[in-house]
Amino acid sequence: MGGACEKKTAEKPPGDNAAEALDRAGDSKTVDPGKLDTSPLPGIDVSKLDADKQKLFYTLLGSLNSPCGKSHSLRTSFSTDQSCKRAPFAVRYVLAMLEDEAAEPTLREYYTSKYAPKGKQPKFDVARAPHEGNEDAPIKIYEFYDYECPHCEHFKKEMDQVLSDRAGKIVTYFMQFPLEQRHPDSRSAAQAALAAELQGKFKPMHDLLFAKTPMHTHEAVTGYAKELGLDAAKFETDYAAATGHVTLDQKQGEDAGVDSTPYIFFNNQHYSGPPIARYLEMWIDEELAAK
Repeated sequence: MGGACEKKTAEKPPGDNAAEALDRAGDSKTVDPGKLDTSPLPGIDVSKLDADKQKLFYTLLGSLNSPCGKSHSLRTSFSTDQSCKRAPFAVRYVLAMLEDEAAEPTLREYYTSKYAPKGKQPKFDVARAPHEGNEDAPIKIYEFYDYECPHCEHFKKEMDQVLSDRAGKIVTYFMQFPLEQRHPDSRSAAQAALAAELQGKFKPMHDLLFAKTPMHTHEAVTGYAKELGLDAAKFETDYAAATGHVTLDQKQGEDAGVDSTPYIFFNNQHYSGPPIARYLEMWIDEELAAK
């Protein structure tokens, strides 16, 4: 899903815009549209697309599969299959990626991944996981992350936006996945965040750890605890005890196929969309409508 900190491979700095985050599969391939149906769809405004992008949009409508697993195209689902509640959202998903200059192979990859049949879905033990949002929210997001991963720092801004925009509709669980081979002090940061959670200060510590990255030695995070007004003795005890929690999160992530950060699960389904608030919110809105 766009940029990520891998467990072993070299890391590429995160992009600062939607186009860079989306366009990771090369240039758009040439399309032979044949008899292309370019009739407008009700409620779908393509005016932001130039002529070539509009042609590609209509080509995709006719060639992408139904998002509801039917044997017909996305256009057919949108136009004639009222039972397919996902179709209007799928059309807007495609349109948004074209507006953000996604190359065709990238767009097809994101679309296919999103609507492909789902295999066995993992379940996570989040009894002790820090979270934001009401736990009875209809949409549950699980983020496996590393405090020293620049892509996680970049994604944090997007996740904060989603939590604000869709308050009451989602709960996000923060799952620790320090990539210790690449980031030696990332486990220390994870332990500090969990220790702060036990004093009701997870979010301030979470923000501070990202702001201060990669300064996450034991001495450094102890200083952050003092800065946040935490009880020093309790923090020290909880910090030491938190290593078991970190290991449990890592094991849960590895069992679910996590091999990089940030790695997101959306209602126990791997989130395979662009790591951008706009697209996460599209997934949320679609899921709520489909249910």
